[in-house]
Amino acid sequence: MSQAARPMRADAARNRARVLEVAYETFAAEGLAVPIDEIARRAGVGPGTVYRHFPTKEALFGAVIEDRVRSILGRGRALLEEDPGGALFEFLREMVRTSAADHGIADALTGYGVDMATAAPGAEAAFAEILGDLLAGAQRAGTVRTDVGATEVKALLMVCKATLDHGDGVADRVADVIVDGLRSAR
Repeated sequence: MSQAARPMRADAARNRARVLEVAYETFAAEGLAVPIDEIARRAGVGPGTVYRHFPTKEALFGAVIEDRVRSILGRGRALLEEDPGGALFEFLREMVRTSAADHGIADALTGYGVDMATAAPGAEAAFAEILGDLLAGAQRAGTVRTDVGATEVKALLMVCKATLDHGDGVADRVADVIVDGLRSAR
């Protein structure tokens, strides 16, 4: 018979929470290239503390993004219920805004620099599923071309992510071009 896991000491729990807070802020502002040692320094703990809780950068990032991904998926579902025809367009615009403010989540959802299957198992599939559902809803409503698949839409999001460093408004203008390109010819 297995023993129940011991509860985490209060100081260990505080350190873990601090590391997650700093990692979220750092990944959001700077993307995934920040070394774990730098996150430890900013959190005021030693690298060993970070590695004790998160053996890899993917594990740390996975813990940080789980909540963000849940929020994004929930928003996608809400949009789909509100207006299936326009949900995909609004979701794409929101993803561009999210990517501008949170480079880490943008990197994760576009597959840039992190193995999502390792970092947050199921998140990539869940994102692909909501993207597919949004696309199918828009196609059924006649607002999106029927010759486009979810893989292409994800690739278009990657293009938007790549434009974020090109100055104010560029990503929004690219999102406009993408949305216009996805519209059906009705």
